[in-house]
Amino acid sequence: MSEQVLAAVDGSYFSEGVCDYAAWAALALEAPLTFVHVVDNHPQVSEPELSGNLGLGTREHLLERLSELDEQRAKVAREHGRLMLEAAKERATAHGAGGSLTRQRNGTLVEALVELESEIRLLVVGKRGETADQASGHLGANLERVVRQMHRPILMAPPTFHRPEKVMIAFDGSNTARKGVDMLARSPLFQEAACHVVIVGAETAEHCSQLEWAVATLRDAGHDAEGAIRAGEVEATLRAYQQEHAIDMLVMGAYGHSRIRHLLLGSTTTAMLRNATLPVLILR
Repeated sequence: MSEQVLAAVDGSYFSEGVCDYAAWAALALEAPLTFVHVVDNHPQVSEPELSGNLGLGTREHLLERLSELDEQRAKVAREHGRLMLEAAKERATAHGAGGSLTRQRNGTLVEALVELESEIRLLVVGKRGETADQASGHLGANLERVVRQMHRPILMAPPTFHRPEKVMIAFDGSNTARKGVDMLARSPLFQEAACHVVIVGAETAEHCSQLEWAVATLRDAGHDAEGAIRAGEVEATLRAYQQEHAIDMLVMGAYGHSRIRHLLLGSTTTAMLRNATLPVLILR
């Protein structure tokens, strides 16, 4: 199946938000919805040291018992995943996105998503997984790896759904950012949303021209759009604008060399995603 909304679910605090944003996106895009859960079969604990003074027979017995326990854990994990997928499907149906599919994979989340990448139109993931520290300042390692390796739009979902009414795009005039503006202008996801275009940098003639193009593109598509040029550190400036204008979704491009595109290459990216309390749509 091609061009589907794919939502990665687990037992984390963010899974309900992932389900709800995925259902919203699938309905708006009129795209199929699939929920995927990945069972990581890598052992969670290391095998105990069984040498020493134990007799050979005793050691073989313990290894056999450990193997049986591993099989039992894997079976429980698969059943747990199946139940989560069914719950996600039921939640999506309650939101009007009936007919969703479920898939369970073995391995790591990144491996599974890369394998499915050609089928994905939009990937929806949570900020952290079920095994991550739930403190608000922590960013799940899986999310960082997914952002770096995937080449599809990624929506990082918060735990609670709120239909986006004010969307902010971090803009730098690059090809990726221009594609992002075109996407905002055309996408059914943002059909009724007000759009804010923000350039972080000096108020130069070039920046003014770039901003004028972006705002005009959005207005020509029927959006209520406005723009701003703000000086300052990228992450703090965007966060301040978001709070000032009650923005409820951030759109940004990934990779590159400008200050905004550099967000997804270093510590600024981690800070941006870690501090986000709203959904972030990452474009490639």
